[in-house]
Amino acid sequence: MSLDAAVRVQRGVLHVELDVHVEDGEVLAVLGPNGAGKSSLLRVLAGLLPPDGGRVEVDGEPWDDVAAGVHLPAHRRRLGMVFQDHLLFPHLTVTDNVAFGLRTRGAGRRESRAAAREWLARVELAEFGSRRPGELSGGQAQRVALARALAGEPALLLLDEPLSALDARTRLTVRAELRRHLGDFPGSTVLVTHDPVDAMALADRVLVVEEGRVVQAGPPGEVARRPRTDYVARLVGLSLLAGAGEGATVRLDGGGRVAVAEPASGSVFVAVRPESVALWPDPPHGSPRNVWPVRLVGATPHGATVRCELDGEVPLLADVTAAAFAELGLAPGAELWASVKASEVAVYER
Repeated sequence: MSLDAAVRVQRGVLHVELDVHVEDGEVLAVLGPNGAGKSSLLRVLAGLLPPDGGRVEVDGEPWDDVAAGVHLPAHRRRLGMVFQDHLLFPHLTVTDNVAFGLRTRGAGRRESRAAAREWLARVELAEFGSRRPGELSGGQAQRVALARALAGEPALLLLDEPLSALDARTRLTVRAELRRHLGDFPGSTVLVTHDPVDAMALADRVLVVEEGRVVQAGPPGEVARRPRTDYVARLVGLSLLAGAGEGATVRLDGGGRVAVAEPASGSVFVAVRPESVALWPDPPHGSPRNVWPVRLVGATPHGATVRCELDGEVPLLADVTAAAFAELGLAPGAELWASVKASEVAVYER
């Protein structure tokens, strides 16, 4: 039940060229900014958008093959899909919503409803079977949508921003439950999301897409630790700087230098965590080997801290407490000094 796809789509000025392989039992998260080609990929896999080139195979069965003239319509594909706004039928009961996919595949009413009740029990909604979707909370409705997608035993499961419409508390609960069901699902799963937390929590592997191309791929932890584009770095909350290693120093492409703990050579990336950056009203004294003048250009609440966007020869993100932010009298345009210990700087090859 593996997915093997080479998707080629022209959408206006965007040319999507993505090669995707997902093993059975594996969850692949596709991350990327708006307009990167994520939705085009999902629509091709679902059979809603015929590709302009390439092929899609699931478990060795061709679903799309442009060269051979093959395009399997959506209703004939062994897939389940969960949308961000669940898209349940408002006039059907919860049980009949879950049974819908089975009925469209030719299963009898009694058989379909029995399977639906079993799935509702598995998502802990057995007592809600006779209700209408309008009587459910957002989290309950999304669990019904998941049950509907899995009840038909699909070979491929597609998840389109499945948690984005939920509030923060409900999201935590549904994410944990989704992870449990994905762990039991024997087919291939493709999760499209813009949320790095969802990707890190749910996926076995992450594919980062920008302008229709894959710019980074790998296990979630590796992508988070070693981002390769500014989009990925900001997604996971790192400052990413490109430069050339010169022993214990990296000369940045944009000017400026960064002292590092381990010798570096050749083309490298420098990554700095916001919590590693200290801000000072005057040049600091002491041990930091990296000290730069910076200017505050933006500040936003970030959990229990304030994330500061700093401009200068070495642009950075810094996290400071609300008390420190007030004590420093920070405001856009404020001139400051930033320091980072060399031991807090990560360096890796480009």
